[in-house]
Amino acid sequence: MNPEQTERDGDANRKGKSMRAVIQRVNGAKCVVNGEVTGEFTGPGLVVLLGVTHTDGDAQVEKMARKIANLRIFDAPGAYDAAGGSEKLSQARGAEASAVQLGLPVLLISQFTLYGDARKGNRPSWVAAAPGEVAQPLVDAVGAALQDQGMRVERGIFGADMKVSFTNDGPFTILLEV
Repeated sequence: MNPEQTERDGDANRKGKSMRAVIQRVNGAKCVVNGEVTGEFTGPGLVVLLGVTHTDGDAQVEKMARKIANLRIFDAPGAYDAAGGSEKLSQARGAEASAVQLGLPVLLISQFTLYGDARKGNRPSWVAAAPGEVAQPLVDAVGAALQDQGMRVERGIFGADMKVSFTNDGPFTILLEV
């Protein structure tokens, strides 16, 4: 890879990784745009902040969706109380179940700022983030792939000023690159 390409695409391509996600185990989540709720769920589920770079395509979409759906970051079935909160029954053993196994929802939010690079100076550079015409179809495809795996997918609005609120459960947050 030439040095200009490496500089433009930042760490994503230097490490051989591309699509990025911050995956959070939550107890309820909501996205609001211009005062209107665009996606919401109560009880346990996932919030996924998804960033796309220039080199992403169908392979990253499928791999990311499989990882999100099958990450074993929840307690075993039956470990949730009536209010939806985790009783942490398996805390000592670690997480044992995935969102898809438990039939839990996901709030999917496009997040180009995951490719912000502030290594030089104090103003982040966004050159490693894919432009909207590239990123939006891929974010939509990840949502569709999650639905194909049986997940209920709630969404934000691509490119909008979103107000996202949730209660992080644990907290349990994972940075994933595929």
